[in-house]
Amino acid sequence: MTILTSAPDLELLSVTKRFEGFTAVDSVNLKVGRGEFIAIMGPSGCGKTTLLRILAGLETVTSGQLEVRGKDVSDVPVNLRSTRLVWQNYALFPHLDVGGNIAFGLTLKAHDKAVVAGKVKAMAELVGLSDFLDRRIGQLSGGQKQRVALARALVTEPEILLLDEPLAALDAHLRIRMQGELRRIQRELGMSFIYVTHNQVEAFSMADRVVVMNKGRIEQVDSPEEMYARPKTEFVARFVGSNNLFHGRVHSVESGYAVIHCAHGQVSVATHSPPPIGSHVYVVVQADKMTSQPTGVRNENRVDATLRGREFAGSYNIYLLDLIDGTEVKLTTANALPIDISKPISAYFAPEDASLIRGAA
Repeated sequence: MTILTSAPDLELLSVTKRFEGFTAVDSVNLKVGRGEFIAIMGPSGCGKTTLLRILAGLETVTSGQLEVRGKDVSDVPVNLRSTRLVWQNYALFPHLDVGGNIAFGLTLKAHDKAVVAGKVKAMAELVGLSDFLDRRIGQLSGGQKQRVALARALVTEPEILLLDEPLAALDAHLRIRMQGELRRIQRELGMSFIYVTHNQVEAFSMADRVVVMNKGRIEQVDSPEEMYARPKTEFVARFVGSNNLFHGRVHSVESGYAVIHCAHGQVSVATHSPPPIGSHVYVVVQADKMTSQPTGVRNENRVDATLRGREFAGSYNIYLLDLIDGTEVKLTTANALPIDISKPISAYFAPEDASLIRGAA
């Protein structure tokens, strides 16, 4: 992962965007280090696309400041920005061949034809289109069109590349392949990528850090591993991965363990920074950390439930359980459980496999 320095590629300082009747982006602060791959995700309407349009210069900020490599570009028009945007629908020119599409950004300014040809050739080689420069856009597959759009944006040598759900229109197999290609290209160029997506798999597989937005604000910024293992807010815990949340109050803290009283019973959580006794919290446990049999670890937790459903997911099964207070619990396992629907079942998890986040009363 890129280490943030005093001179980041991009810095957002309390950036806010208001439209008539609502605030789309609300006091967002974010630093992007040199050559960092940032993925921004969140539910529809969370502000991620508006934020990307602000970075591209397609929207102006209502308040706040946007800096690229230390320079305030808040009021710089889109054509003078050192950022380029790759659209979800590619936005290619059907009357031009691949080479013409890649070269388009260079033709807007005076360039020697030989220089343009050299840049187009190099960029086509980078994205794997060297043998397609004479092809018409209508003759290309979805993945090839995406490569053309990428090359057209990169050939102008921007300081930051912005990508708006660029793989959404591709089939699953091609999408996985393009994820690897995008990451390879980003690392080879050493350029910062800001990638907006609703697909968690894409975000977690490519990004150095993931930004989760909700209602115009940033809920959490972290590495994929840290965010998946330790969500910091209730929203992130419910939005990312497949987490179980148990609401309760901190009853006691002793020897690195917090005892939480929940409606369905008592659970123990290992923690180095426990919340105050009496505070409301959520116990967060990933579905794949729940087991149907005790493992014998110290202070192992047990929750009694009723089996309500089973979903087959190929290499594993997802079991849906209902606790006595109505809380739904997910348990994933590679093995089929020898139990029928509507029958009692117990689930177990280690205190070290759970985390705590503050919750509302």
